[in-house]
Amino acid sequence: MSDGIAGSEIFDIAVLGGGAAGCMAAIRAGALKKKVALIERNDSIGKKILITGKGRCNITNAAPIETFIEKFGKSGKFLRTAFFKFFNTDLVEFFRLHGLEMKTERQGRVFPVTDKARSVVDVLVTSLAQSGVEVICKSAIRSIKTSAGSFQIELEGGRSISAKKVILALGGASYKATGSMGDGFDIAVKLGHSITPLKPALVPLTTKETWVKDLQGLGLEHIRLTFECGKKRLLSEIGELMFTHFGVSGPLVLDLSGEVVFLLEDHKPIRMLIDLKPALTVDQLEKRMLNDLSGPAGTLFKSVMKGYLPQKLIPVFMRLANIDSEREANQVTQKERRLVLNFFKALPLTIKGALPIEEAMVTSGGVSIREINPRTMESRLVPGLYFAGEVMDGGAPSGGYNLQQAFSTGYLAGDSAAA
Repeated sequence: MSDGIAGSEIFDIAVLGGGAAGCMAAIRAGALKKKVALIERNDSIGKKILITGKGRCNITNAAPIETFIEKFGKSGKFLRTAFFKFFNTDLVEFFRLHGLEMKTERQGRVFPVTDKARSVVDVLVTSLAQSGVEVICKSAIRSIKTSAGSFQIELEGGRSISAKKVILALGGASYKATGSMGDGFDIAVKLGHSITPLKPALVPLTTKETWVKDLQGLGLEHIRLTFECGKKRLLSEIGELMFTHFGVSGPLVLDLSGEVVFLLEDHKPIRMLIDLKPALTVDQLEKRMLNDLSGPAGTLFKSVMKGYLPQKLIPVFMRLANIDSEREANQVTQKERRLVLNFFKALPLTIKGALPIEEAMVTSGGVSIREINPRTMESRLVPGLYFAGEVMDGGAPSGGYNLQQAFSTGYLAGDSAAA
């Protein structure tokens, strides 16, 4: 790898950004015998890949194409060609051919058998070398201009790159520590493209209630969330939530956070209701509780709650229900019991905001997909300019969908640019 020292060189294709999209674009273009430069501001490629899936790298999902298209909402149809060109089975086979097997876990999430994101990055590094790609690290982009049918790219440190075509894969504005500085948006604007508003997606939410601090680090499984804002309701699947010192996180929160952030723009209160027992109706819960409350004399209500809630949640739950911690189970009134049952099915929290975009896993918004040809990923405005990955508008819930989008659009962009 070159460190981007002073010099000048001509390439067929310059790929800007060494994340999943940029790496796959460069690998594909290099495999098609093009002279390719991959330019990365960090000292190595794949920094964001290393932290995905809690360091395990949820590389894709085993779901069919139609599910992927649905998950991406308004941008789903735009991605159809990219997914058909290079989809999850192709991605798994790509890594298998390079000695890295994959495994499928619950909800179709696909991980490397090593459980290490580093294994994924190592394969990309090897593949780039095999494809003859020159990887130029520690080289931020100072400027990019079009001139006489080519692109002139000035790098920090004085190196100048000339390329017939450019693939812009600089990611979003999330996780700046990984190199996603949002500079891809600036470059796109300077080249004539428009940017849809940037918002955080897959982002933890903050709450008005401070009792969440007492539950920091507690995870709840097999629960369901409902977000309410006026007449608007968002209902989650059954899954997991995590309490933090500022609010809530976890897969269920992250997956709906993009829509919640959009609702927050109306400056109306957003209620989040936690169904702690989604598999049971209120009547079923009441029948079970009446039986448990009629146990041996002297049994405390908090002891009965151990059969329903995690230990850490019990004191907070009882405070919210205004029940004395030393109340005996058989002394709980009908009114108190009904309140407890209501809390089981709809424990309320007030969402007041989200963490900033820099701390989001994914950026919502980006280069307008109306200005990009979905069959090639080439700009409709600037010939020879291609886009791949998170720099484009659109995103999906967690579960491997966004990484697959990066690999798919990167592959299509590299294939098209090399044609």
